[in-house]
Amino acid sequence: NYANCDLILDIAKRIPVQAVWAGWGHASENPKLPEILTRNDIAFIGPPESAMWALGDKIASSIVAQTAQVPTIPWSGSGLTVKLTSKTCTVDMDTYQKACVRTAEDGLERARSIGYPLMIKASEGGGGKGIRKVVAEDNFVHLFRQVQSEVPGSPIFIMKFAPNARHIEVQILADCYGNAISLFGRDCSIQRRHQKIIEEAPAVIADQHILESMERDAVKLAKMVGYVSAGTVEYLYNPDDCTYCFLELNPRLQVEHPCTEMISGVNLPACQLQIAMGLALHRIKDIRKLYEQSLSGEGASEIDFESEATRPVPKGHVIAARITSENPDEGFKPSSGNVKELTFRSNRNVWGYFSLAACGGLHEFADSQFGHCFSWGESREIARENLVFALKELSIRGDFRTTVEYLIKLLETEAYIENCLDTGWLDHLIANRLVTQTPDLVLSIICTGLHIADKQIEDKFHNYRHNLERGQILPLNTLKTSVDVELVQDNYKYVLTATKCGPNHYILVMNQSYVEVEVHRLIDGGLLVNLDGSSYVTFLVEDVSTYRVTIGIQTCVFQKQNDPTVLRSPSAGKLVQFLVEDGEHVQAGQVYAEIEVMKMIMELRSTVSGRVQHVKRNGSVLEVGTVIARLQVDDMSLVQQVNVYGQKFAESKGPKVKGNKLHQVFENTKEALSHILAGYSYPEPYFRERAESAVNTLMSALRDPSLPLLELQDLISSIQGRIPQPVEKSIYRLISQYANNLTSVLAQFPSQQIASVIDTYANSIDKKSERDSFFNTVQCVVQLVQRYRNGIKGHMKMVIQNLIKEYIAVEAQFQHSNNDKCINNLRELHKDNMEAVLNVIFSHANYANKNQLVIMLINVLFSKDPTLTDELTESLQELTQL
Repeated sequence: NYANCDLILDIAKRIPVQAVWAGWGHASENPKLPEILTRNDIAFIGPPESAMWALGDKIASSIVAQTAQVPTIPWSGSGLTVKLTSKTCTVDMDTYQKACVRTAEDGLERARSIGYPLMIKASEGGGGKGIRKVVAEDNFVHLFRQVQSEVPGSPIFIMKFAPNARHIEVQILADCYGNAISLFGRDCSIQRRHQKIIEEAPAVIADQHILESMERDAVKLAKMVGYVSAGTVEYLYNPDDCTYCFLELNPRLQVEHPCTEMISGVNLPACQLQIAMGLALHRIKDIRKLYEQSLSGEGASEIDFESEATRPVPKGHVIAARITSENPDEGFKPSSGNVKELTFRSNRNVWGYFSLAACGGLHEFADSQFGHCFSWGESREIARENLVFALKELSIRGDFRTTVEYLIKLLETEAYIENCLDTGWLDHLIANRLVTQTPDLVLSIICTGLHIADKQIEDKFHNYRHNLERGQILPLNTLKTSVDVELVQDNYKYVLTATKCGPNHYILVMNQSYVEVEVHRLIDGGLLVNLDGSSYVTFLVEDVSTYRVTIGIQTCVFQKQNDPTVLRSPSAGKLVQFLVEDGEHVQAGQVYAEIEVMKMIMELRSTVSGRVQHVKRNGSVLEVGTVIARLQVDDMSLVQQVNVYGQKFAESKGPKVKGNKLHQVFENTKEALSHILAGYSYPEPYFRERAESAVNTLMSALRDPSLPLLELQDLISSIQGRIPQPVEKSIYRLISQYANNLTSVLAQFPSQQIASVIDTYANSIDKKSERDSFFNTVQCVVQLVQRYRNGIKGHMKMVIQNLIKEYIAVEAQFQHSNNDKCINNLRELHKDNMEAVLNVIFSHANYANKNQLVIMLINVLFSKDPTLTDELTESLQELTQL
């Protein structure tokens, strides 16, 4: 719709409007739009139709440039000129057609005289679309047809490829009275697939007199054709011999226009509007300020724009970076999808805009660029540093990769810092697989495995609960908390098992070694991973063939096991055409189809040799992972095999986050045993070893007389300053006495005395509100005193008894019938709380390991303290009845 001129006119008349601004892209370069708007007395905020035709068209503009004796690169229209009239310069159709290449055969003939390498370009193309580089005659016909299919109906021309060139463009601004000025230059040499990715202003690669010559030629061209409004004249500059050639003119505002605005102080869209309203350049406030002219007075004096004395000077330096939904690790393959988070903080020197927000998205028919960041500095280096810092702060998380990490890498390369690059620099880096900084490999394996396992386990539990609510009972083994994970990267396969052994606790096993990880799921789908004393915020995006894990701002990609006999679409888009017939043989690396993704034509290549069998038809709309064709592989033994990674996890060297004091070890161990009774488990062969260790550690801690002392000291320190001084002193005195007698067999923890101190002080408080506040403060101390009111042995009995009761509370509900009937009874008892029912079922599902744990507890009790076994007779008898 944005390119439909008739629809734009219809809506403009319907509203009605006085003027139309077409922005960039779509209809902004179509001469038909200003023509039909002018015919209907609606202003077009841009150049008139004749000027847009003469300079906006790539072929016509080169002919005009040759007429003006502006240097051009050898091309299919070299030497063609037109006659100049007193009013304007126009290109007749006969001359225009002579520069066009109508067929591939015609192009081949002209290419021989121009020489290779060369460029095939569609006159109506742009933004990397409708342009191909040809290095040899063998590829000419194929690439010519690609250009034809990308921009159907567009005239096509060919031009000599300029190696080692810089792409420099000059911003022009012209009014309706024949005045035209240039607003410095921009260097847009960093491109991939002939599309700009980093721009900067002013252009500092060329000497000042050369830049001034470029600007004069740009102004001359604008005046020759009667150009009006903003436009950009593009050149190719050769730093080796300091020469330049005209490339094309864009008859519109470009997306990088803020580069010019930030060094000139001129608001270009505002100037476009004022020019369309009939203002002359010398009457526009921003222009007068730029040329340091007075702003006061009714009749603003005219400005001699051609005088060297009034030539403006740029202020500072600006670098801009385009943010696109492309994967730098796969040759900047565009991709679409949803955005879950987008956070950018503009500041005084860095500004950015984005065409989508969190919870938005990009569809497969959109342009891949969705953001632009601009950084200003007093010098190029300061601007670069500001931009790098801003990009590192930029957070984008969604279904697709972005270029942010790659942009940071580019801006920090020595070649960029030294400004030693050309238009082929980035494509060369891509071909040589310059990779962004990736997170540590083992950390990436751990985080990816955790994401996959946590998602699968969560889905299993959700599915089980959903079926419970509908009255359907799935097998108990559905609730397994152990997941096998296989990841592939660089011909290595990483095989690991992730086991959930607590609500926020995992053990990952790889090659007879393991690591323990604490994991917390974030509300936005990410995981907070605590490993070896360090925390990492991590996100995972899964598609048909890869897992992409982001840790902080760094990204790592793993492949899934790939079946070479199934040829899938790597992105959502449209199948343009098969390049081989159904049943035809292809060689490894041969292109078998082309798909259109986000306005780009992508080639699909076979990884192995075989016969292609079509599944989809030309023109089919594709989703990510859609099967396009199948491949009958010639020799499966030639399919690249992956090597199984054989190294072990390194031993943990990080700090002990949970603490190693006795009372901390006791709490952690008791929690681990409760997790087993709740249904969680350790992976084999580690369960028995770790469970026995936990039981022995628990019993050892329970027998230690310093346990209540350490617990009480910890509690008192947490409420220190909030309890009255007399109470605090009395408790500390009792603690000191107990600590001094710890080695005595007669030492008894002073629980009764501490309770008496608290009660005595509470009775002395008259106001009920103050008394309640006091009890609320010391509640944690009261609870500890109650736990130890029967001494160390009584506390031990209570802890063991509570663990056994946890076991009995679940298993007693599965004694009177088969599992299905017992679960149905639970459903009836807890109709409004299926989560509670699921927790009981999950605990019972792990009864085998729970049985082992309870037997371990009984064995330790019997061997170490038989008298305590007698005191637990009632609970033990309940066990015998199960």
